Amino acid sequence: MPRYAQLVMGPAGSGKSTYCATLVQHAEAINRSVQVVNLDPAAEHFSYPVMADIRELIQVADVMEDESLRFGPNGGLVFCMEYLANNLDWLEENLGHVEDDYILFDCPGQIELYTHLPVMKQLVEQLQQWEFRVCGVFLVDSQFMVETFKFISGVMAALSAMVSLEIPQVNIMTKMDLLSPKAKKEIEKYLDPDMYSMMEDNSATIRSKKFNKLTKAICDLIDDYSMVRFLPFDRTDEEGVNIVLQHIDFSIQYGEDLEFKEPKVWYSVIWRDVLVGACL
Repeated sequence: MPRYAQLVMGPAGSGKSTYCATLVQHAEAINRSVQVVNLDPAAEHFSYPVMADIRELIQVADVMEDESLRFGPNGGLVFCMEYLANNLDWLEENLGHVEDDYILFDCPGQIELYTHLPVMKQLVEQLQQWEFRVCGVFLVDSQFMVETFKFISGVMAALSAMVSLEIPQVNIMTKMDLLSPKAKKEIEKYLDPDMYSMMEDNSATIRSKKFNKLTKAICDLIDDYSMVRFLPFDRTDEEGVNIVLQHIDFSIQYGEDLEFKEPKVWYSVIWRDVLVGACL
């Protein structure tokens, strides 16, 4: 029997721990078992029970205090993750061997872990060897994405993780419940964006012809291949949370022995584009 995993990623402050806590509560409400593993060695507190906590293996604070290493916060975190990669037997022991497990891995927010360092890729490959079907869940704060160029930056971060890890990935705009009604209406255009229209709307703000050409090339890549789309996540909306969970379940074929249900129509269009992007 396969096991299932979500690799919950995203920049610091994007709401990863809140997302995990919300999914645990939602799972309890629908009588479904979901466990969480904390993989952030710098985490201070979280509002959900964990089945494994990397801080029991190694902590950033301890690494930074080691006079022989002399690491700062970022270097210390990378060291901790590399230490985990070299001690995956600890993780295997804590995960156990229960069939049909569904586990959320709450990951650190340092973007370099998902771009040019091999640590997270090694973790994914090891989970797959342990018969996990893994989906990447990349979170971006919706309050950050309300401007076109910030949106493009978020898209490129999500795309970097997608290319690096080579697993199905669902991209999510979090903290929708914190937006004003006006901001919610404004952000709808970023859920299924028309990059050419965005470029035209902001063409006056790009003074450099060189950077205008670069930005247009990036927009062409995003738009022509439909490589990145986002789902909205409002933790106070049970139906919206369930729709996000349906898309992730669909990507890893969770419950394939149950009655098949496709996600809702307009979300299906977004997911089709995300899945195509993950396969390119």
